[in-house]
Amino acid sequence: MSYLVLARKYRPQTFEEVIGQGHVSRTLTNAISNGRVAHAIMFSGPRGTGKTTVARILAKAMNCQDGPTRIPCNACRSCKEITSGNAVDVYEIDGASNNSVDQIRELRDNIKYMPAHSLYKIYIIDEVHMLSIAAFNALLKTLEEPPEHVLFVFATTEAHKIPVTILSRCQQYDFRRIDVDPIAEHLKMIGIKEGGEFDVESLTLIAREAGGSMRDALSLMDQVMACVDGAVSYSQIVDILGVVDRKTIFEMSAALLQGNVPGLLELVDKVYGQGYELKKMYADLIEHFRNLLVIKIGKNGRKLVDLPGHEIEQMQKQVEKVSPVFLNQLFDMLFGEEAMVRLSGQPRLAIEMVFMRLLRIPPAIAIDTLIEKLDSLKREVGGPDHEIPVRAEEKPIAPIPEVALEKRDEPDGGKTTDNATASPLPAGGNAKKEKTWEAFLSAVSDKHPSIAPSLAKSTLKSLDQDKMVIEIEENGFTVNMIKKNLGSIKGICREIFGKQVDFVTEIVKTRGEDKKKSIETRAKKDALRHPLVGDTLEIFNGRVVDVKTV
Repeated sequence: MSYLVLARKYRPQTFEEVIGQGHVSRTLTNAISNGRVAHAIMFSGPRGTGKTTVARILAKAMNCQDGPTRIPCNACRSCKEITSGNAVDVYEIDGASNNSVDQIRELRDNIKYMPAHSLYKIYIIDEVHMLSIAAFNALLKTLEEPPEHVLFVFATTEAHKIPVTILSRCQQYDFRRIDVDPIAEHLKMIGIKEGGEFDVESLTLIAREAGGSMRDALSLMDQVMACVDGAVSYSQIVDILGVVDRKTIFEMSAALLQGNVPGLLELVDKVYGQGYELKKMYADLIEHFRNLLVIKIGKNGRKLVDLPGHEIEQMQKQVEKVSPVFLNQLFDMLFGEEAMVRLSGQPRLAIEMVFMRLLRIPPAIAIDTLIEKLDSLKREVGGPDHEIPVRAEEKPIAPIPEVALEKRDEPDGGKTTDNATASPLPAGGNAKKEKTWEAFLSAVSDKHPSIAPSLAKSTLKSLDQDKMVIEIEENGFTVNMIKKNLGSIKGICREIFGKQVDFVTEIVKTRGEDKKKSIETRAKKDALRHPLVGDTLEIFNGRVVDVKTV
């Protein structure tokens, strides 16, 4: 065919013409000038960023009749042959179709021969990561110590697949994605030469869709120019390339930020009706919210967002009154559902479900504000005069009061009790009863520590000369524990009081406790229904483990 596509027609022929890879061009030209060109060079980076192009320029620079030179003449026999792709001393090999060990052995056998009419015999292996492990191993020795007239140049988009033994024998150059502005400027220059009329917005759209690849950008421009004669409008490019208008993305983000459900669904229906790829639209929306968040929180947002200046200004206006926390919340949820949308057989329904879920969530608040509101909620639940109780282990332990027990004669012989432990039971007085009860609990704790907690939950109802009555809350474990150890308890009574005392237990219903628990239960339910608690759970993606009332 006579027509030459733009990507080939405007392929750079010198290092200065390469767009967006100044670090590579500068290093190679300096190496040529100083005679320090490595015998094996590895170019790695995304597609369409100039790896094979730079390899050809390097081959021309090394084999030019004036070379090695920084700027090949593009007029001598060697330069013309390399440009046309039929140079006898420059071999361009496709690594995908020449990946066997036998083909590498053939290459190794041929490199010992001198070049036909050039200074160097140069092997350019594209997509070198496609070589088999055996082929790589066969290349190792030759790659490390090739003949002086041989130069290897490798190109790959997946450098991580290349064995480290190969990488260690090469000088590596990493190609970068090309920014939108340089691509747009280059497209503008080519458009002028080709007689096409493009506005800045149209060129920016093409550059964005290229994804940092100059070759992709030129292919898209070729497609647009083939469809339209003369001036090309922005709307025509949108229709030809099948991409979602940037205006639609801005309208969607505005609807999400404002919680406008009808407007958002109408936009989704509009995109769907126009036949655009919904999954691509969703990916663009995620990227848009990422850019919004970066612009909102970053001081150097313009450097981190690869967009033209007018779009950045529009984004700054859009997030001017939006909190970074809310933006991060939306971005996190959109990105979290990306896999579900991408793998869905019905992307429209999946996207609408995600949007509905997003719009049900109230805007997030900052952590400092959240803590202040939680403190306020705590005061509301506890009341204005509420005091936070001290934990049991933090309460000071009061000294156990000593109970003075007097000696007295037994009626059956005038003998006194041993160790002067006997004393009459107090006939009345709450203070005396409390001291006696504390002494009794202390004695139980010393002799039978396992019983003491159960008795501590009981209360002393009455105490006279021959009878001690305690009240036990209606708790199965406590009642069983006291009944099981009733003999030991009565024995302790005899030791303290010096005589047989009738120990009586009465089981009482905990009406007050039930009322207290009812109040606590109601307070817990009120706390769980509080909107601030719901916001906290949504923000931190948490769950309620326990609710405590103070």
